[in-house]
Amino acid sequence: MPDIVKLDVRGEAAVDYAGVFRGRPDEVSRARGALARYLVACPVADDAVLIASELAANAVVHSGSRGQFFAVRCALRGSSCRVEVEDCGGRWRRGPRDPSRPHGLDLVDALAGPGNWGVAGDSSGRVAWARLTW
Repeated sequence: MPDIVKLDVRGEAAVDYAGVFRGRPDEVSRARGALARYLVACPVADDAVLIASELAANAVVHSGSRGQFFAVRCALRGSSCRVEVEDCGGRWRRGPRDPSRPHGLDLVDALAGPGNWGVAGDSSGRVAWARLTW
């Protein structure tokens, strides 16, 4: 899928990344590579790619996207980067937290910080997102 060009709030051209991938584990690697190419000059590229990889893996393993598809989007604005992964929804099973065994969303929280990430949606579709600044 090609990049999407739109105008930001100042009326300047903003190029966003958007890609759709098959709901298979090997596609998480493809999504990671595509996002890394888009973010090549971004100061928070490594963290953003790691977050997107975790969210994409969650989509493939824990949502209705398994065997279907998931979407990855990213937008750079000023000194911030927003990454999101949209899945096909499904049952959300959030288990009890075990501090000796962190989960992927713990990693997202550690990198983005409290209030800078979230999950919205329901069984028909969800978007998990994170915002990084520099």
